[in-house]
Amino acid sequence: MYRLFFKRILDILISIIVLLVTAPIILIVVCILGFQNNWNVFFFQERPGFHQKAFKIIKFKTMTDSKDDNGNLLHDNRRITSAGKIIRRLSIDELPQLLNVLKGDMSLIGPRPLLFKYIPLYSSNQLRRHDVRPGITGWAQVNGRNSISWKQKFDYDIFYVDNLSMMIDIKILWLTFIKVIRTEGVNQSLDRPMQPFNGNN
Repeated sequence: MYRLFFKRILDILISIIVLLVTAPIILIVVCILGFQNNWNVFFFQERPGFHQKAFKIIKFKTMTDSKDDNGNLLHDNRRITSAGKIIRRLSIDELPQLLNVLKGDMSLIGPRPLLFKYIPLYSSNQLRRHDVRPGITGWAQVNGRNSISWKQKFDYDIFYVDNLSMMIDIKILWLTFIKVIRTEGVNQSLDRPMQPFNGNN
């Protein structure tokens, strides 16, 4: 009953509350990023959602579109703005995804939506991470986030799919709050974000 009905209700109620509470922060971030990025404030990208259905994830745009002499985007660490570093460290860049939750593309809690290019690289068991709505936070995020290996991340995702319940969602929400306050596990290191997934071999 929780998986099929109450989880969605809680997603909507909590998302509305968080958006209202954080509205002043969102407004300040919009202004800061607007000045830094010529009012190109939001980042949109197509991701696979529930049953691999495509949707556009929305985040605050914390990087510029700077390119090298050949027209290729510079490395992420060279494009992230000074404000963007702080916004990411505090996970504020994730707040616009509450709109994805209200639309029904995402849940507050579930496996993080990754890239379509990874789907052919998953094992049949790893593909099961799409059996629930993707989340803003999840079991993998509170157990290491980007500081753990891809295998560990996917193992945590499948554990969540198999054990989804109100109690585990409450636990994840609480642990997420603690992780954000402590800024733990955001990156593998201070200067290197999570590396791309290249398959299981």
